[in-house]
Amino acid sequence: MTDERVKQISKFRQAMIRPELGAIAGAVLVFVFFFMIAGDSGMFAPSGIQNWTVVSAQFAIIAVGACLLMITGEFDLSIGSMIGFAGIIIAILSVQWGWPVWLAIITTFIICIALGALNGFLVIKTGLPSFIVTLAFLYILRGLTIWLAIITTHKTIIGGVKQVAEGDWLAPVFGGTILTGLFQWFADMGLIDTYSRGNRIGQPVVEGVPMLVVWALGLIIFGQWLLTKTRFGNWIFAAGGDPQAARYVGVPVNRVKMLMFMFTAFCACVFATAQVIEFGSAAADRGLLKEFEAIICVVIGGALLTGGYGSVVGAALGALIFGVVQQGLFFSGAESSLFRVFLGTILILAVILNTYIRRMITGER
Repeated sequence: MTDERVKQISKFRQAMIRPELGAIAGAVLVFVFFFMIAGDSGMFAPSGIQNWTVVSAQFAIIAVGACLLMITGEFDLSIGSMIGFAGIIIAILSVQWGWPVWLAIITTFIICIALGALNGFLVIKTGLPSFIVTLAFLYILRGLTIWLAIITTHKTIIGGVKQVAEGDWLAPVFGGTILTGLFQWFADMGLIDTYSRGNRIGQPVVEGVPMLVVWALGLIIFGQWLLTKTRFGNWIFAAGGDPQAARYVGVPVNRVKMLMFMFTAFCACVFATAQVIEFGSAAADRGLLKEFEAIICVVIGGALLTGGYGSVVGAALGALIFGVVQQGLFFSGAESSLFRVFLGTILILAVILNTYIRRMITGER
């Protein structure tokens, strides 16, 4: 028997308020669209799949951190600058100062996480909006990165990382490839194309799963588990939904927000380290605009800009949409600048959808 005092929600309404709904629909539409216009160009061949998977993984790594932070009601606009800063620090320590690569990586992670903690500390202690504090750090870190690169090497690009990383035990964790034997077996069975010329004859065009993808999957799984299966995940929602009420029931709101700023910096450092090891160099301008792309991924994934609502899986789907669109434009021969047009358009649509969902949840008109 239904209690008339309890407001009943239809199954359609329950489905509509799922954070991931818009991202799922968007992903399906994007895949169908590019399958129709770029399906014959190799986009969905093994090498093409690897291309957009790697790009999506890059977006996903920073989107996971940004998602959890935004659910707590905060922003971090210094993510992009943190990526460039971390890469330059790794290169300076390993190439210029001769440190072992593993020590340079660990030291850089400690510095970046400490900077994330500083961001959180300033937001909490000053009461200033995180938008303002992290915007300041966006400029501070970018300027500091360029300055450090110039005073140590007189240039903004530092190479030689690949050479000093040879034989290092930690570098393959960020720049290696796994399941190479399995993909070689796929090639031997004729399931994957192989090189027919050069010194790589017989080797598969897709050698394995890059560690960048492994990191992305690991962070997505961890973030979703933390958010939905733990008490700390409830604290994240509470800290963003109604901080004052959360404090009344014993939620350590300040600690939660501080840890999320640190985790966001950690994700940015993962992204930077993987790039440096893969390319064998660091550039002071890397990570440019990545903070906005991460936020857009999260918004597409269903997170509310006001905090207290969102999904790591949704943010990951937003990253997948970005990766497929970026590479889809390339495979279809379209002008690459249209990707920015897509970003702006999808952001507006996502905010409109999220506003509608918020009104459904709160009963606003």
